[in-house]
Amino acid sequence: MKKLTTLAAALLLTVPAFASQAMTLNSNTVTNGKTFENQQIFNQWGCTGQNVSPELKWSDVPQGTKSFALTMYDPDAPTGSGWWHWVVVNIPANARHLAANAGVTGGKNLPKGASMVTNDFGFKGFGGACPPPHAQPHQYKITLYALNTADIKLPANASPALAGYNILQHVIAKADLTAPTNAR
Repeated sequence: MKKLTTLAAALLLTVPAFASQAMTLNSNTVTNGKTFENQQIFNQWGCTGQNVSPELKWSDVPQGTKSFALTMYDPDAPTGSGWWHWVVVNIPANARHLAANAGVTGGKNLPKGASMVTNDFGFKGFGGACPPPHAQPHQYKITLYALNTADIKLPANASPALAGYNILQHVIAKADLTAPTNAR
């Protein structure tokens, strides 16, 4: 019997452990599946929100994460290619949150080393939800990517698509929140 117990223990040590929980993304200002609050609505183009990027926090980060990237994308925008509202790269690996208004133009509220890419509104910062008048709710998707590189190198005038291409070459995990919103 002792031999069997020793053998069972040895087998258990050789069986790979199951992966830990998937990375999670949460917010006190955005609830998955719920409409954005007025804070996250754009304040131009006929929309009258506060244009404040949401507070975000994440956990269960996979081993090997060297940085994070964050995007907010509207696949329902009537452009044929969607609409990039916010792209942040080079968020340090030890970061576990972004404060509300981290997406203010200029990036002064971002963690040290992080930077924003020009969004489809034409500026480096957070551009809130603003679907066209009378549109069905758009599915605004906020995605956090854990990356296996510490630095996504991009030219100063990089497009969100170029950033996305570079981000997707280094993803080891991702988590998202979706906020269906009709701002008008």
